[in-house]
Amino acid sequence: MNRLFHLTFFFLCFSILATAQSGIFKPKEISNGNKGFVYDKEIAADLKLFGNGFEIGLNIGKLKTYYRTQYFHFGIGELKHNREFKNRDGITGGSNLGRNSRSYIYGKQNNLYALRVGYGIKRYYSEKARKKGLAVGVSYEGGPSLGFLKPYFLELNRTEVGGAARPSTERFNGDNADFFLNTDRIFGAAPAINGFNEVKVKPGIHLMGAIHFDWGAFDEYVKAIEVGIAADIFFSEIPILIDDTSYTNFSTQVDIIPSNVKNRPYFLNLYISFQLGKRS
Repeated sequence: MNRLFHLTFFFLCFSILATAQSGIFKPKEISNGNKGFVYDKEIAADLKLFGNGFEIGLNIGKLKTYYRTQYFHFGIGELKHNREFKNRDGITGGSNLGRNSRSYIYGKQNNLYALRVGYGIKRYYSEKARKKGLAVGVSYEGGPSLGFLKPYFLELNRTEVGGAARPSTERFNGDNADFFLNTDRIFGAAPAINGFNEVKVKPGIHLMGAIHFDWGAFDEYVKAIEVGIAADIFFSEIPILIDDTSYTNFSTQVDIIPSNVKNRPYFLNLYISFQLGKRS
């Protein structure tokens, strides 16, 4: 719920910024038998919901013709492994910490945040593009990406039986599999601030293609939805979940990691995008 609130808040902030920045421009009035306006630019906030992740972005476009727009896209969000699942029950010892245990993702070793910069083209094919109404088209985009790999931390119980429960904040390192993968030893997720001083950068590229629906494609305000497919390709493997190559030996019985977990250098997602902004 907190993540959804923050996501909505930032999207609204982007929308307000887009509207405010575009408000300093005035559309050019033309008269060629039909009175109307011609717009040169558009700026829109963009919220993408992926099958495994999300992105908040900004699109800055140049209207080349009634039916064709070139744009630059800037966005940042999170990508997840498709085998992630959230465990909402920490061990009962969490009550000794004076608070409820945090839910955690079992077997997770890293978070992946993606920063994307892309160049794209949007084309309308509907005859309503010049008029008020639903305009239908396509958009396609590509460009460089930077992945930021942040270690995922858990609060673990390393005390002996009968000892006072004290959390040990740890990331997975292979040697602590007995604790990190044992739900009887996990209090819950550690605060998200942990690990930002250990972030690794993973360069890559991204490609996106979508069907675009715009209500009044050449009205003053942008109100659009896209449904498409996105590919994020990095130049090395992205270790998000622990697989059977992440550790070798452990002495006690740990919980079973989901079978056939593979970490790959690419992510393929369906997505839906909501865009709000202004033309000038």
